[in-house]
Formats: sequence, structure tokens, C-alpha cells
Amino acid sequence: MIARLTTETKHSLKTTELWAMLAIIAGILIASAIVGQGDGNGNDNVDAFPASRAWLYIAIVGVGYMVSRGLAKAGSREPYWADENDLPGARGSND
Repeated sequence: MIARLTTETKHSLKTTELWAMLAIIAGILIASAIVGQGDGNGNDNVDAFPASRAWLYIAIVGVGYMVSRGLAKAGSREPYWADENDLPGARGSND
């Protein structure tokens, strides 16, 4: 018996999207921590980059990452032919 199967996308730890997202999140958190007081309009008692805005940006980056991975998984099927030993649940297979 021969069947046509498809491969899955790369594991998330092997993708540049994950590492880029983590770097962007680190940059947002660092920027939020080191940006000083003042809004640039003479109000020195205002936080220029408050935590609430930083977490909003992180949420937006997270949603972008999820959409990116979803699109990658939806459109990246590579078909290949498998014999009976390669099928999931077949005797002699490692699955």
C-alpha cells in the first residue's frame, strides 16, 4: 500500500519568527524600563513609556506571531509518497 502524505512545518524553536518576536519583546520591555520621565511637553511627572503601553505592544507582537505561524502552517504542505512502513500506526513504524 502506498499513500500520499504531507510534512508539517518546522518546530517553532527553529523559526526566525520566534527569535525575532522574543528580541522585539525584550526591546519593548527594556525601552519601557529605561525611558525617563516626561512626555516632552513640559510635564515631568508623566511616565513617557508606561508599562500598560509596553504590554499592549507586546500583545500586538504576540498576535502577529500567532498569525504568522498560522499562515505558515496553513500553506506549507509538502507532499511525499510513503509505503506501508512509513504510515502512522503501521507495524514496524516508530510512530
